[in-house]
Amino acid sequence: MSCGNVVGLPSDTAYLLAMKRPLFIGHEIFRHSSYGRWHPLRVPRVSTVMDLSKALGWLPPDQFITSPRAKPKALTHWHTPEYINALQRVQAEQRASAQDHQRHDIGSVTNPVFPEIFTRPATAAGGSILAGELLRDGGVIYNPAGGTHHGMPDRANGFCYLNDPVLAMLSLRHHGVRRIAYIDIDAHHPDGVETGFGGDPDCLMISVHEDRLWPRSGPIENDAGGNALNLPVPRGFNDSEMAFVRDSLILPKVAAFKPDAIVFLCGADGIEEDPLSHMKLSNNAHIAVLKGLLGIAPRLLVLGGGGYNPWSVGRLWTQIWGLLNGLDAPDILPDAAELVLRALRFDGNRRGKNPPQHWFTTLRDAPREGPLREEIRAGVKLLQQRSGI
Repeated sequence: MSCGNVVGLPSDTAYLLAMKRPLFIGHEIFRHSSYGRWHPLRVPRVSTVMDLSKALGWLPPDQFITSPRAKPKALTHWHTPEYINALQRVQAEQRASAQDHQRHDIGSVTNPVFPEIFTRPATAAGGSILAGELLRDGGVIYNPAGGTHHGMPDRANGFCYLNDPVLAMLSLRHHGVRRIAYIDIDAHHPDGVETGFGGDPDCLMISVHEDRLWPRSGPIENDAGGNALNLPVPRGFNDSEMAFVRDSLILPKVAAFKPDAIVFLCGADGIEEDPLSHMKLSNNAHIAVLKGLLGIAPRLLVLGGGGYNPWSVGRLWTQIWGLLNGLDAPDILPDAAELVLRALRFDGNRRGKNPPQHWFTTLRDAPREGPLREEIRAGVKLLQQRSGI
């Protein structure tokens, strides 16, 4: 799955990776493209991270790569040609047929037809495929547009038309990277990634997701053929509980696996203010998991994922980029960064009517600690025993 046919690389890209400077993959398509007026993905996300990072002086031009759009041939390394052809045709015609809906779930309420129905996901996927190529010799890459972990080979699924994490991991494999640890702390279970890599002994998959939340997959009993640890957690999952899961399960298991690469999907939908889940995390919990993963493997790819409150997403994902560069978020944002956050809107949701001031003036949430419930302890203990920790 070479990316040489989808992008012309900047001449200094190899130098930056050799110097261990992280690279940010982004694109302006995410500023202007929306799934529709009332869809959860109507809110800006990647563009907010780009703008905030620039306002903080964190995104110099030599660390930014414009994401390529993956060509259909690259996408058919996992997706079916018929499905990729259908996405292209639906974009050209701006309508989905009954067969498109029935076979591919294109044109449903969750996976609607919109102007960039092929080019937007193909751009996110192109960035993840490219990351697999660039990480061949090591380094750190951030593709916040990536993380569409529900996409299936022949159909759209859960807002995800393509599955860029699977394509990224296949790209890593194509470029000689064998052992991959995939860590997913999105509120939703990564059913598409499990479909792609279930049963692969050289791929460790760990998912921490809300129990009984769509797609209602990933029960603790499911090991996906022997290489997955699924930890469904109850509503109200807090920072203290995530810290326990991090230190007792995620970090020990990843370290013992000795991966050649880590792919970390850091969805923001577990943050308390997200409208689509019922977890009660602060963004500190996500940052702490990433801090723990740093340095375990010589290659790290960080992807976005879910997150449907524009302030929660922008503030967390910008902190991620800062952390990857060894930069701490300021206690009080400079005026330019505050203006970015004040310009956001969350139409159609009560959280957008009177946002709290700290959503404008800081990136860090206040900690949301709480009791460590017995069901969390029991779930972690079961997975520890199963995996030999």
